[in-house]
Amino acid sequence: MGSRPLTAPSEHRVRGLAAAAAAATGVLVGSGIVATRVVVDEAGPASLAFLRYLIAVSCLLPFALASAARMRFDRRDLLPIALLGITQFGVLIALLNYSLRFIPSARAALIFATMPLLTMLLAAVLGRERLTGAKAAGVLLTIAGVGFALGEKALERGAGPGAWTGELAAFASAASGAICSVLYRPYLRKYPTLPVSAFAMLAAVAFLALLAAGEGFFHGPPRFTTDGWLAIAFIGANSAVGYYLWLWALGHADPTRVTVFLALGPVTAAALGEWILGEPVSSLLGAGLVCVAVGLALSTGSLRRAAAASAGS
Repeated sequence: MGSRPLTAPSEHRVRGLAAAAAAATGVLVGSGIVATRVVVDEAGPASLAFLRYLIAVSCLLPFALASAARMRFDRRDLLPIALLGITQFGVLIALLNYSLRFIPSARAALIFATMPLLTMLLAAVLGRERLTGAKAAGVLLTIAGVGFALGEKALERGAGPGAWTGELAAFASAASGAICSVLYRPYLRKYPTLPVSAFAMLAAVAFLALLAAGEGFFHGPPRFTTDGWLAIAFIGANSAVGYYLWLWALGHADPTRVTVFLALGPVTAAALGEWILGEPVSSLLGAGLVCVAVGLALSTGSLRRAAAASAGS
């Protein structure tokens, strides 16, 4: 017996849940950035990423195996899902970390914030979703909001002739995330979210192990402070929950409506960085919050639905 199509109320409810999951992911990304700052000087970037996703996949695997007992992957889908995982966690992070060698982190964050814009354009080109003026305006507003939240630091290009290399790497990182966000959808419609997320992350861990080996990670036991281990444990659990919510949202909503919530990451990181680490925040953080909020409402259609409900009452 085939599944019944969603009724209008059910469809709105699923979209609302997808938006909530994407928003939670954005906040988790921001909190993960702050936790990473605690331990970033205690390990190489690849080693830190390897530990992070090793913990994350360990959290997901028991639940994924229980879910996978009732389904089987088509062999043709294993390689594409593995490549998506490697790109999402290996290539994307490697490019972003490489960019930080040449440009300030705020500049890299602002460039990476173009990921929803790239997702929207790619999805439109591939016919996966319709491009509208409201959606485009909303995405651009969220990018502006991230720029305001980061402040003048986002305008600093970095010293030396390699600045353009760093900017290109950050842009390529954003493009990698956009490609994955669009191409995941068929597999998330075909299989449950947990097995897909665990398998993709497991493939990424294998790839990151090779990069971590190049940093000498396996030459001896990792040495972290107590705060460092606590931060890594938090980041790993954070990644497990965030990635599951991210893929669930991608399976139930258009990719642009999901990726646009990543704008909450830099804003959350700025607020938590000031609260927990005492880092200075931009005087324009409030303006950034307003731009992000209005941009999210525009790009997800919340303003249009609210106006329609108001007109109908």
